[in-house]
Amino acid sequence: MMIWLSRLVRFGLPLFVSAIFLDSLRYKFTDAPETQEIFGRLDAWATSLGAPGLFDYTGLFSQYVIGSAELLASALLLIGFIPAFQRFQIAGSALGLTIMSGAISFHLFTPLGIDPNADGGGLFVAACLVWLSCLALLVIKRQAALALGCGLLRAFIPTSR
Repeated sequence: MMIWLSRLVRFGLPLFVSAIFLDSLRYKFTDAPETQEIFGRLDAWATSLGAPGLFDYTGLFSQYVIGSAELLASALLLIGFIPAFQRFQIAGSALGLTIMSGAISFHLFTPLGIDPNADGGGLFVAACLVWLSCLALLVIKRQAALALGCGLLRAFIPTSR
């Protein structure tokens, strides 16, 4: 029973996260009214803080940049199902956790609020579930994640010999 549950979690969580991210692309890349509302509110907020255009179409955190990051995270999670590329799932989980940390923070700490599109908070709940799923994947694969992190540190921070 536990082996079956473990397999379900290891396959189900990356599929769930990828499905949510890939589904959101139809809103972000088609400039849907829901996306305009969210990123418009965020850009107005950023403008009030002296950072105009931060969430605009060409901004650092535009819907296209965030959508591209979600697409990359989905690709990494799905490629990670190939045994030779399992480490990609760790990178996809870390990227997904980062993206959703930002989304949750913007929902909670900006005028965006928990229910910007009057959907009953569904978008916020989805962000929280994706965040938890990415965190769970990183916890489940913590040994491989730590090994990957240490390998990256060694690659970018040379040690004296």
